[in-house]
Amino acid sequence: MKNPVEIIIKKRSGGKLTEEEIRLMVYGYIADEIPEYQMSAFLMAIFFAGMDDEETYFLTKCYIESGVSLTFEANTVDKHSTGGVGDKVSIVLAPVVAACGGKIPMFSGRGLGHTGGTLDKLESIPGFTTDLDEKGFRRIIDDCGFSIASQSKQMVPADKRIYALRDVTGTVESFPLITASIMSKKIAEGAKNLVIDLKVGSGAFMKTLSDAKELGRRLKKVGETFGQKVRIVYTSMNNPIGAYIGNGLEIKECIEYLQGKSYPDLHVINKALAVQMLMLSDLANDEADADKMVERVIANGGALQCLSRFIELQGGNPKVTEDTNLLPQADVEVPIYAEDSGYVQEINSQAIGYAMVDLGAGRRELTDKLDYGTGAKVLVKIGDKVNQKDCIGTVYCRDEKSGLEVTKKIAEAIKVGKTKVEDEKLILDTE
Repeated sequence: MKNPVEIIIKKRSGGKLTEEEIRLMVYGYIADEIPEYQMSAFLMAIFFAGMDDEETYFLTKCYIESGVSLTFEANTVDKHSTGGVGDKVSIVLAPVVAACGGKIPMFSGRGLGHTGGTLDKLESIPGFTTDLDEKGFRRIIDDCGFSIASQSKQMVPADKRIYALRDVTGTVESFPLITASIMSKKIAEGAKNLVIDLKVGSGAFMKTLSDAKELGRRLKKVGETFGQKVRIVYTSMNNPIGAYIGNGLEIKECIEYLQGKSYPDLHVINKALAVQMLMLSDLANDEADADKMVERVIANGGALQCLSRFIELQGGNPKVTEDTNLLPQADVEVPIYAEDSGYVQEINSQAIGYAMVDLGAGRRELTDKLDYGTGAKVLVKIGDKVNQKDCIGTVYCRDEKSGLEVTKKIAEAIKVGKTKVEDEKLILDTE
């Protein structure tokens, strides 16, 4: 057996690792045969020296083979988002695609830092559970077309343990490590087709389109190597998505959207992703056909009905789709006022996301308990005209003091200038 130190030095020096060497490090670590400090050094070596496509494939393969994998007879499709502020798209996208005949096995994650987590939003629904066994997960997909659940301990355990180490060693933002982490889960869950919503901008991990395209190329390459069809949709994350930010508030917005209320940016992103999912699933002949299908299931209530059934099957109260007042609510509402007159030129989505953490709507650490009723509503987008002292949103909080502090942070995150800027383009590219 090779010495782990030799492998670390080889990668640190820019050498290409074999599948055997990668396997030794990954499996040695999860078997507690390689200490944490050596794995940390290995991850840092990858962070600085990188990995080529073949090495990334080997790493992904090791992650997948560390646990169980699911397979489905149906032509399954899933979506993955790289995360953003107010990103509740999965919660409307899955029922829309399911109402069109799609089968979506979706394992999702929790929020940390400035980005919210789909599981946290869903768990704001009274009684809702994301902890399912394989049998329950399959049964729900067979019944309503989709399920959104937490990853089981038996699925991709290597990634779960190594990701926790990456989070505390400053090695999260590594393209090969990101690629292996995302794709191992999406392949292990049994999705034959995958659409990736790759976020770009101030509120995303990828700040530039060129960086996002390199990550997109890697994700697509690994997926296709495993026989998965992959489409990448690059979307802007310079504005928070929709109007609401915060767990219960975002569920309220999702329900209102599926009831027919207009949330333009949420609709644009949801439709762009749904169209690709329907085409990959062979449920639509072309983009125009898919577009009509999406509009139809929202207009006729089919998508809302799917969401209601999904909530019921996962233990939640389906009546929330008729009465959003059943969702958790904060005690105090504090208005947000514009600090200047002019045009909104920039919105620091990341700063707004971190402000939500101060309310308990987000986490600093994975063990933090969430307050599902708190959050904010932001009424402006880049390009909008505002006047000083206009009400541009609301903070939902437990006490006025904390609310006033957060309104100040949000107002400061919205930069207003005299020059009119163009409305933000939401769909940057599709590959």
